[in-house]
Amino acid sequence: MDLRKSIYLLLVFCLSLLGFSGHYFPDIEDYQTLVCDLHTHTVFSDGLVWPTVRIDEAAREHLDGIAISDHIEYQPHKDDLPTNHNRPYEIAAERAIEKSILLIKAAEITRETPPGHYNALFLDDINLLVEPEFLAAIEKANEQNAFVFWNHHTWKGLERGKWTDVQTTMYEKKWLHGMEVANGGTYYPLAHQWCLEKNLTMVGNSDIHDPSLNYQYSPWEHRTVTLVFAKERTVASVQEALRAGRTVVWYKNQLIGRRAYLEPLFNAFVAVSKPHDIENGEVSFELTNDALIDLKLERIGQSGPETIFIAARSSTTVKAKPAEGGDAVSLSYRVTNLLVEPEKGLEVALKVAK
Repeated sequence: MDLRKSIYLLLVFCLSLLGFSGHYFPDIEDYQTLVCDLHTHTVFSDGLVWPTVRIDEAAREHLDGIAISDHIEYQPHKDDLPTNHNRPYEIAAERAIEKSILLIKAAEITRETPPGHYNALFLDDINLLVEPEFLAAIEKANEQNAFVFWNHHTWKGLERGKWTDVQTTMYEKKWLHGMEVANGGTYYPLAHQWCLEKNLTMVGNSDIHDPSLNYQYSPWEHRTVTLVFAKERTVASVQEALRAGRTVVWYKNQLIGRRAYLEPLFNAFVAVSKPHDIENGEVSFELTNDALIDLKLERIGQSGPETIFIAARSSTTVKAKPAEGGDAVSLSYRVTNLLVEPEKGLEVALKVAK
């Protein structure tokens, strides 16, 4: 393990001792930033852990909320466990309260791709989704006011993950509300684009089956999760935020989402210091990055270094010249790992008084 990674892991450990509860990223505007994993599995489908273990893992990793979304149709452990689709939630509910984890009652509607796999969140009775016909199951979820998103749509290839009449029907009936733009270690740029075009909510999740012992939160190694911008730290507020599309996906060393949420998030965790060391017409100032993600900036204006790198929870010194005849430095950059569209980074302005 290299020195830099060791420092990050030590930082995360120290933060846990200080009660660092979920705030890998700051709150924005009037919303709390809740870190959620909306796609996990237990032994009640094809996962390898008991439901309470998922809660303990979430608490250890400082998540705010999780959905246990076991498969309805795929039950490889049914010879050892009775098929009661509500049991994972019932078993985990008390532990979730003890650990202050928001637990979302959910299930994965699992059909051959196409039409694919779909998570339904905020259910009342999962057993009612046991339907032989796919759209009937989706309708039953929506009758419970579920939030439904399409999982890992091209996991069996682009051809089998394309948008078809089935998705059009769901979309037109308002039965489809979001898509996974990232699942585990895979980013789905087409899903990202469709969310923008069709006003679907972007989510990103771990789809975890094994124990999570290998997950450590650093810019490179962590669960894929959804940042939910909620009015309160409640399950109801998470549901409202998802329906309103107030999300950003944290995938590897990238944040993926709409400009409306990436921009205030960037402004909340990046600070520009006052200038110092004015020399040869240049001013020096510090850029501080308070988030647990490295930032990579490329210049799109005329002033400033061509590239700027700000490590997570660190600062860097920047030198630049004020505009001709001006008394302030104004720099234009694109943050290449904050994606507002596939392959398009967030454009930001950095301003510092002379």
